[in-house]
Amino acid sequence: MSTTSIPSARARAKTRVSFNRFRAWLVASAVRPEARLWLVIQLAILHAVLWTFILINLKAAQDVHMDVAEAYGWGQKFLWGYGKHPPLSGWIAGLWFKAFPATDWATYALAMTTVGVGMVICWLLSLRVVDARRAFLVVVMVALYPIFNFKGFKYNPDLLQLVTLPLLVLAYLNAFEKRSWQSGIWFGLAATLALMTKYWVLTMIGAIGLAALIHPDRLKFLLSPAPWVAIATLVVAMIPHIVWLADVHFVPLSYAGDTYSLEDAGLVHQLVAGYFLHNFALLALPVALAALAMALVPHWFRLLLRAPLRIVKRAWARGPNPGVNFSQALNVWIIQTIVAVGPPLGALAFSIYMKTDWGISLFFLVPLALVAIPTLRVQSATLVNIAAIWLVLSVATLAASPWIAAREMAANAGNTATYGARSDLARELTQAWHARFASRWAVVAGTMESIQPMVFYSPDHPVALVPIEAWDSGLISRDDVKTYGFIGVFDPADGRLPAFEKWVSETAPNAERMVMTTRRFTHGKAGPSMSWNIYIAPPGK
Repeated sequence: MSTTSIPSARARAKTRVSFNRFRAWLVASAVRPEARLWLVIQLAILHAVLWTFILINLKAAQDVHMDVAEAYGWGQKFLWGYGKHPPLSGWIAGLWFKAFPATDWATYALAMTTVGVGMVICWLLSLRVVDARRAFLVVVMVALYPIFNFKGFKYNPDLLQLVTLPLLVLAYLNAFEKRSWQSGIWFGLAATLALMTKYWVLTMIGAIGLAALIHPDRLKFLLSPAPWVAIATLVVAMIPHIVWLADVHFVPLSYAGDTYSLEDAGLVHQLVAGYFLHNFALLALPVALAALAMALVPHWFRLLLRAPLRIVKRAWARGPNPGVNFSQALNVWIIQTIVAVGPPLGALAFSIYMKTDWGISLFFLVPLALVAIPTLRVQSATLVNIAAIWLVLSVATLAASPWIAAREMAANAGNTATYGARSDLARELTQAWHARFASRWAVVAGTMESIQPMVFYSPDHPVALVPIEAWDSGLISRDDVKTYGFIGVFDPADGRLPAFEKWVSETAPNAERMVMTTRRFTHGKAGPSMSWNIYIAPPGK
């Protein structure tokens, strides 16, 4: 004889009471001054931890992206610049890997820590524009934005801008409000950090400058010491980097001109259209989920049956809205409009190769710009809904991540760019060097795509040298190669091979040449096979 236990009415009531208490706690913590910062920090930490594990699973069959390996290599020596970019991303990577090992999981943890810090700064920025309730909605929308999760897997200057650019806008709004010389110093230092991340942030700096000139309260700001102190602080703080630029003959500017200039007008139009569509699609997800969270407030099911349009209409109302600082919201709207429209127009005007990743740093203000619309009304239940949506999606993605990774690998089995076993090659080359010379492997030469993984995965972490490009990192001179020796690594299908072989013949004519093949097996499944031309030049005597 079997028995079935049915929860009592008291147990069901207790469950409802507990859930109601949790909802009340969440809303109260999101708005109370003494609790809201800690709540957002907890959210950012949980987001970073969950997505670090998700990325570990998703990328199990892949090596780290070459941008991540490059940042690691830069961080081995603290310079004022690294050939293509300003130094801040390299400095941070250097500090991070002093505390963490050079492993795949540590790179994903670095990326997610970066976006987690960016989330907290976006929340602080939002508080300058909207009330705490809306600010919490903004930060969870940011967490749902794919740039802050799926597409945030690779730490590089683009991703670091999700910290420095929100900080820059926050400092501007602070200076615009306080108009003091102290706020000007912080504004100038924030601009320095942004510019030391990537020169692309000049687009945001220009947008902020235009916003300051367009805003109705511009005279109050421009006649105060804040903007002028900010400019002076920026100029002084940038002097060491400017000196470095002069010493290297402004190579980063040559890199940008040579790499991103196009003559095919049709291709330019195609790239700009792709840029718009790509970023619109990424933004559609958090906006749609926020709309869903606002719709699913109490009595939504009854309205769905009787008056479905009211589900949408009740979130909008005319009249004053004390939850929005209209003056600061106007700044955000102007800045976001300019950075959304300006770069694509510039690409069309000057025939620039427009990369979709350049939008990573330019659209973090969209959630705030939408939530700051004064006619939008945000109920407390919306905060619970959006937090629940974020948590369910994150946990579901974590659970599904091994399956997603297996499906992706099966669908792209021959993709050597993604699944090539560069880490295995790095370890094999390290053993080959030690067997021949019984010393540390100091230099690896080739193209960025081929050699940066060698820097990261080799236990010796050799310095990267790209001899066929003018914008080398500056971590080692061409003359030092003859002293330390090197291993050259080159893809035989790369059209730049003749230029590299010419350099090898001139630098180390007696270098040993061979071909090596690598292949990775993940969970019993074989990845693509890759062949490499290898050149081993011994150290000088």
